[in-house]
Formats: sequence, C-alpha cells, structure tokens
Amino acid sequence: MTQSRKIIHIDMDCFYAAVEMRDNESLRNVPLAVGGTGPRSVLCTCNYQARKFGVRSAMPAIKAMQLCPDLVIVSGRMAVYQEVSAQIRAIFQRYTQLIEPLSLDEAFLDVTHNKEFNGSATLIAEQIRRDIFNELNLTASAGVAPNKFIAKIASDENKPNGQCVVTPADVSGFVENLPLKKIPGIGPKTAQKLLGYGFSSCADIRASSVAVLTPIVGKFAPALYQRSFGIDHRQLETDRVRKSLAIETTFSQDLSCEKECESAVELLYEKLLVRLEKHQHMVISKQGIKLKFNDFTQTTVEQQSSHCDENTFKQLLLKALLRSQSRGIRLIGLTLGFAEHNNKETQQLCFSL
Repeated sequence: MTQSRKIIHIDMDCFYAAVEMRDNESLRNVPLAVGGTGPRSVLCTCNYQARKFGVRSAMPAIKAMQLCPDLVIVSGRMAVYQEVSAQIRAIFQRYTQLIEPLSLDEAFLDVTHNKEFNGSATLIAEQIRRDIFNELNLTASAGVAPNKFIAKIASDENKPNGQCVVTPADVSGFVENLPLKKIPGIGPKTAQKLLGYGFSSCADIRASSVAVLTPIVGKFAPALYQRSFGIDHRQLETDRVRKSLAIETTFSQDLSCEKECESAVELLYEKLLVRLEKHQHMVISKQGIKLKFNDFTQTTVEQQSSHCDENTFKQLLLKALLRSQSRGIRLIGLTLGFAEHNNKETQQLCFSL
C-alpha cells in the first residue's frame, strides 16, 4: 500500500507588515501597510488591523487611505525581509530538505518520511510555527494535507497564527463545497466566467466533465476537474529555476507621449542591466514590455531575443503604444525571459558534443 504524502504549507502572517511591527514598537497597534506613499502607489501588504477596514494588498494607496484614514504606510525594506526569509528557511531545513519556496513568506515542505515526532506532520508543523515565533517573534499559519493543493488552501483556514489539518479521509468533504475562486489558478475573471456557466463550487465541477470544461478554461480543464476531487499529484519543485527577470515603475503622473515613454524605457533598461549582472549564467530567450493604462487595464508585447537589447525594448514599446487608444500610461515594465535549459555552461557543453 502506497504511503500517503505529508505536505505542509507554511504561510507567514502579513509578513512584511509583521516584520515592521516587530522592529518598531510604535507600529504594533495601528493599522499598517507596506508600500509606496505617493498618490499613485500600490500597497504590498497590510496588517490585520488595516484589513478590518477593507484594506488589501495590491490596493492603490489613495483608496486605502479613503477606507482607513488612520492607516500608516511605511516603505518596504526588502533586504531585511530577505534576511528574515533566509532565517525562516533555515528553520524549515531542521525538519526536511524537501522545500519548495513560493515567495519570501511561504513554502511547501514534504515531511512524508520524517522521523521527528513519530512522523506526525501535524506536530512537525506546530513545532516549526513555534520555532518561528520563539526565535523570530513572528507568527505563521500552516496547512497540513496529502498534497500541495489541499495544504495551500488549508493554511488559509485558520489565519492568523493558526493551523488546519486535512487527513486523506477528510479530503473529499473538505473540497466538495469549496468555492472555485479559492483554487489556485482561478482568478476573478475566470471565476466569473465559470459562474456564468453555472459553476460556483467544486461540487458543480464534479458533476461536469473535462470535455465540458475545456471550452471554458482551456488547458486548465483536466487539472480543475482533478482539483474538484482533491486530487493533486504534483511533486515539490525543490530546485526551482528562475524563468524571467523584470523591472517596472508606476508614474506619479500619466505619460501621454511616445518620447516620455521612451525616456522611461531608457531608465528602466539601465536598472535592468544592473539586475542582470547577477544572472550572467542565464540564457535569454525573449524580451517583453508591459504597459498599464490609466483605466488599470494592461497589455504585454513580447518577442524572441537572444540578448538584452535596448532598441528591441523600444520597438516593443511602439507596438504596445498602438493599443493605448489615447489612454495615459500609468506603468511601464520590462521583462526578460530565460530559456528552459538556461545555464550557459551546460548549453556550451551540449553544443560541443
């Protein structure tokens, strides 16, 4: 009989804001957000006091201040967050080497074969959360389940500073009435589209078929159908390879002409080159540009490219601007895509055989 996997999803509670509250006593009992303070800035995250007012991550700062006039917004300290994230990762490594980081503040851990606590994933998760609190004075929530999909959803069930365990026997019941919008990969637009076809929960998906779902969600249909039964065979990606590099900026005032946008691209390009220096071993496969308009819609234009070229970005800019329809430009972003086999040394070795 195959042993059920034991997957833990650890998710730090309002991570950036929690670090700021920990390091600055005056911020501990006020509604707090981390992000830019300008009128066009967007919040990275906020604490739970702020969330009571409807403030959310990715919300424009000006809207957040309207919802919560007493909101305190502080600039992020990415170097500090990265350092704390490394400390959290070191705690994970005491219990398993099978770790898939999703971001600075969350990760999957596979503890299927661990011997600590008589192999109890529940007790391991509790100890990890205890270690994080005792050593870093931060709280984390955890989901414990037989697969990544269930574990990630479970970690959100008892936030903040909580834990949810879903045993193999509980999976079907846990998932059956789950709203589709909670499934990773289903954004607001897709959820609304599914609702238009009468699908609002996993129970609705179970009663359907992959053939019916395919015209609605495309290639995601087989995975969605499996998720509705709580099935997820994905292994942890413990050696995740960077697939892209990006840089973007939001302007305090909309850009309205090609020359202004071109100047912005030139500045972003210089910053992108600095970031690229840390990834010289990567093989570039494409370049892209993203524009966000003043109505918050956005467009992306990409093309294949073997190196980072400023003129290529400017050509992509011209193509993207054709879609502006006289709307102001709120944001410009530059991206580089890396080849799947993206180690230059490995690529050169293959060519020499």
